[in-house]
Amino acid sequence: MSLIQPPLLQALGIRNATVHHNPGVDELYAAAIRLGEGVQAATGPLTVRTDKTGRSPKDRFIVEDDLTRDTVWWGGFNVPTTSEVFDRLLQKMTAYAEGRELFVQDVFAGTDPEYRLSVRAVTEMAYHSLFVRNMFVRPTPAEREAFEPQWTILNLPSFKADPAEDGVRSETFILVNFTRQMILVGGTQYAGENKKGIFGVMNFLLPARGVMPMHCSANVGEEGDVALFFGLSGTGKTTLSADPNRRLIGDDEHGWSDRGIFNFEGGCYAKVIHLNPEAEPAIYQTTRTYGTVLENVVLDEHGVPDLDDGSLTENTRSAYPITQIQNIVEEGLAGHPRNIIFLTADAYGVLPPLSRLTPEQMMYQFISGFTAKIPGTEQGVTEPQPTFSTCFGAPFMPRHPGEYARLLAQKVQEHGVRVWLVNTGWSGGPYGVGQRMSIRHTRALIHAALSGKLDGVAFEREPFFNLEIPTEVPGVPAEVLNPRQAWADQDAYDRTARKLAGMFRENFKRFEDGVDPAVTASMPDHG
Repeated sequence: MSLIQPPLLQALGIRNATVHHNPGVDELYAAAIRLGEGVQAATGPLTVRTDKTGRSPKDRFIVEDDLTRDTVWWGGFNVPTTSEVFDRLLQKMTAYAEGRELFVQDVFAGTDPEYRLSVRAVTEMAYHSLFVRNMFVRPTPAEREAFEPQWTILNLPSFKADPAEDGVRSETFILVNFTRQMILVGGTQYAGENKKGIFGVMNFLLPARGVMPMHCSANVGEEGDVALFFGLSGTGKTTLSADPNRRLIGDDEHGWSDRGIFNFEGGCYAKVIHLNPEAEPAIYQTTRTYGTVLENVVLDEHGVPDLDDGSLTENTRSAYPITQIQNIVEEGLAGHPRNIIFLTADAYGVLPPLSRLTPEQMMYQFISGFTAKIPGTEQGVTEPQPTFSTCFGAPFMPRHPGEYARLLAQKVQEHGVRVWLVNTGWSGGPYGVGQRMSIRHTRALIHAALSGKLDGVAFEREPFFNLEIPTEVPGVPAEVLNPRQAWADQDAYDRTARKLAGMFRENFKRFEDGVDPAVTASMPDHG
């Protein structure tokens, strides 16, 4: 602990405060408990409760200036603000921070030294500092000695904005300034804003360098074959990429450069509600490990995490260094992918369990980013509802989706990558009528795709989405492969398929001006 002296926080204008610079796990545990942020569970992790139990995407703003005016795709999650609003809040936050206790972590975003970003995270909460230490790439002692931050995060949860005076929507705010290379966060204790804020920065910066940023997991087989898994929450991205026969590169955020795949992170941020110790033993073990941060996980009467208790939120999380997982690629680097899997949980039960995508269909599905909510997941959801999250990560993509799709298509074409759409949702009918796709069948389908066993198999085209379906796959019944054949009432299938195809077409209208006409032409026929 020491008194801050320039130039440690010179960029922020904080003249004096009590600072912990690059504190370790023991120091952060002690500080978090001392400050009343959390408690140590009987099994070892630090458990914390937060005022907000998820991100606040409607309170996120990007400063519109000469750097961003014509490069950010404004609208939706990319809401503009002014330099004046940013500077006023920065001045208020630095004044608020004077004389306070702060925690500073110097870390990297990106495992590839050519493309990584050096980040200084200044946080009011000790638990946030531990989160940053777990989730980002920690410098070596030599790298830390010469560390110069390119970006700075200032995160003060107890500082709340005045919406009327400060030009923001609520007391909570996340402001990103690409010219000043800073992120301001206030009014929320949810640590995920630190991670996703920098993820959005990487997503903006890397395409200009020819690097494709991706919200996906990645693993590699024994022969060095890399596979990428894109998918929204509930599609099985983490489960299916955690294959005992393949090494995990990372579970959430990656870049694809001319050198290959690299992980953005040094840790994992897993959703742990109802985590099954038998189905996901590696992730389960992290919830019992010293050094892990558990957000909003309830402890039982013995001080042991109860992963089935969702009384605080369904969005319970475990943040841990990736080194807590066995069977990983420790350097976080690998070659170019051989296969890409788009995962969707179709609660309408009409998409095939597995289909092969053309380049145009790949861009269309990537921009659409479809999955479906099921009844009971949110208040008022009484029937399946479509969710379209462009690029499988809409809140974190500052550029036009067509720009990311074109870059991905270039990489796919250059390296001869096969792209597959896998439905982990329902078969034989919609939610409430059909059955959830068998995880055993899904694993068999993915194994067949990754191993090349489908190279010599005949494919047939289904009429509603123009998707190519394999006629046979080892270990999977033939009637499962074609979704129409799995429905007892095939007329009902046709009606439901037309309905979903229409939803796809309606959603895609807002992207048509920014994509190649061939991509638009690949959309479903029967809207």
